[in-house]
Amino acid sequence: MSYAVCVIVGVFAGCVSGLGLGGGTVLIPALVFAAGISQREAQVFNLLYFVPTAIAALAAHVRQKNLVYRVLPGLVIFGFIGAVIGATVAVRVDEGLLRKLFGGFLLLLGTAEIFKKN
Repeated sequence: MSYAVCVIVGVFAGCVSGLGLGGGTVLIPALVFAAGISQREAQVFNLLYFVPTAIAALAAHVRQKNLVYRVLPGLVIFGFIGAVIGATVAVRVDEGLLRKLFGGFLLLLGTAEIFKKN
């Protein structure tokens, strides 16, 4: 992937992350199709990419007082548990199946957004 493509994908994925939509929905397919890396490698890149972008987006949302603190502990605890389960599954599942699961997830998300009211 050329430097220019990296810049475009990085900025676009960062904007999507800042909106709270998950930059991985842009970053992972871009890395798989444009850079030709494996689904697992793209997921690792996404996790590394997520840390600084999440910190930047979180800071902006905290400044705007968009954080509901009472739900934070449960989300963090169960999100951590889910991440451990998800990572364990991701390293054990066949790469082809992993790509299909991710593609199906994106398809479901996109379909839900198309038919979502307001």
